[in-house]
Amino acid sequence: MNIVVWVASGLLAAAYLFAGGTKLLMPKERLAANPSMAAAAEALSATSLKLIGGVEVAGALGLILPWLTGIAPILTPAAAVGLALLQVGAAVFHGRRAEYKQWPVSAAFLAVAVFIAAARTAEVAR
Repeated sequence: MNIVVWVASGLLAAAYLFAGGTKLLMPKERLAANPSMAAAAEALSATSLKLIGGVEVAGALGLILPWLTGIAPILTPAAAVGLALLQVGAAVFHGRRAEYKQWPVSAAFLAVAVFIAAARTAEVAR
């Protein structure tokens, strides 16, 4: 089971590092040119995009580093819960804009984050 959780954590962390890093490093104008980021770039301020990107990168690091190092491992399920809440917010954002095609992606990321949170919480509780 531990291997499955590590694989899920690694894949989710990689996805969030990429998405969050893109939001942090690219200017709003370049994000608006990317079809997968255009809706967010259109609706949100540059500061909001940077903050969301920072949360995504912090969450990605939180999925891996605390558990890997053994330093404050409770932060790993906390990061997973935070990323799950981020996905709920993303689903609401896209729903208000009638962008329902984004919901399956949000649901998949949410499911993986909840799985990681539950698995790591159970291990911390032991």
